[in-house]
Amino acid sequence: MTNIILPLVHPGEILREEYLEPLNMSAGRLAKLLGVPRTRIERIASEQTSISTDTAFRLAKIFQTTPEFWMNMQTSHDLKLTKDQVDVSHIDILKTA
Repeated sequence: MTNIILPLVHPGEILREEYLEPLNMSAGRLAKLLGVPRTRIERIASEQTSISTDTAFRLAKIFQTTPEFWMNMQTSHDLKLTKDQVDVSHIDILKTA
């Protein structure tokens, strides 16, 4: 079996390219519809900040997805980003009885 390494994709890229652009919708317009500050959606769409659980629920509702869809993308992004930045080599495996 071949290991396939997928590129690091921020959920903001998905929001921007799969939702905002096809709908010809600005981040500000989406923010207004969601009832959140414009800067929140702008920062997510420009990949400057993460999607919170609150935002995931709001995006899920408006786009008929699930909060898990958005949170799984965020978690996957965070894990891939952090994987090579965290040194766990000094941690011993805990032996249980």
